[in-house]
Amino acid sequence: MAEADEPETAETTDERETTMSRAMVSAIASEMRDSDDVFVMGEDVADYGGIFDSTDGLLDEFGREKIMDVPISETGFIGAAVGAAQAGMRPIAELMFADFFGVGMDQIYNQMAKNTYMSGSTVNVPMVLMTAVGGTYNDAAQHSQTLYGTFAHLPGMKVVVPSTAADAKGLMHTAIRDDDPVVYMFHKRLMGIGWMPAPDGPKTSVPEDDYTIDFGEADVKREGDDVTVVTLGLHVHRALEAAADLTGEIDVEVIDLRTLVPLDTETVLESVRKTGRLVVIDEDYHSFGLSGEIIARATEGALADLSAVRRVTMPDAPIPYARPLEQAVNPGREDIIEAVQAVTE
Repeated sequence: MAEADEPETAETTDERETTMSRAMVSAIASEMRDSDDVFVMGEDVADYGGIFDSTDGLLDEFGREKIMDVPISETGFIGAAVGAAQAGMRPIAELMFADFFGVGMDQIYNQMAKNTYMSGSTVNVPMVLMTAVGGTYNDAAQHSQTLYGTFAHLPGMKVVVPSTAADAKGLMHTAIRDDDPVVYMFHKRLMGIGWMPAPDGPKTSVPEDDYTIDFGEADVKREGDDVTVVTLGLHVHRALEAAADLTGEIDVEVIDLRTLVPLDTETVLESVRKTGRLVVIDEDYHSFGLSGEIIARATEGALADLSAVRRVTMPDAPIPYARPLEQAVNPGREDIIEAVQAVTE
């Protein structure tokens, strides 16, 4: 378990405040300078710099041989990344929206995730599948999902979901250096791009030096004694806002999972044993997903300590385009406050 907002660094010195997108780009650029095996491929990653600024500026430094725009063919370029990884390179393939995974699912799950096992470990697949997730900006049902649980459910892939710039950089370094495939899922609303203002929180102080954050280590973003709130991505910040509003009434502990595979079950259990109450916040769908998995692990590991459980999620329905409807279904601060108050009644 890591202390709040303190990445696991090795003798870092200078720091600067930066957005999540710039922190990600910084990590990718550093890894590319250190190794000719690292390259980026995806739709609009070169001239455009990624539609959410995930590769902004990389083309100018590294050129088109290492920053490659590709045709709109997810099956083609994800498959190419798998082949490059098996041949010894370390590709970063950007799937523009996680919603598009279905087009290339055979390459993702039957090749990327399974080839090490299917080959008897004669090949590794050291690649990063980087993808944008989440709603809140009226892009409707085909461009607004998170789908964390879908990827975490399928064995063979590590799944990473940063919520701050400091976490985004350290987790990206770890992802690129990992010898197994990593799905790196960044929330669009947290990137700090001009046309989609981020909430307070994801822009953090980030060490200039390279550092890694171990997978499978959740981060307690706020300590508390009364209720455990477990979440990730955008809703880390909404949970912290709700916890601040409840100061003096209910002492809320907020846990940022940071990675789903591997999942830091022990940090969740330690908190639940202390507070006795659990609220899980998830922008993914209600059924068969992350929220149910966290609650199941809590009951399996700390049932005697639990007095109340709630989950706040997206409903099992396509995400609406209309702004008032999308705001109504996406868990907000008031929804979190109501859930926390409910478990303390």
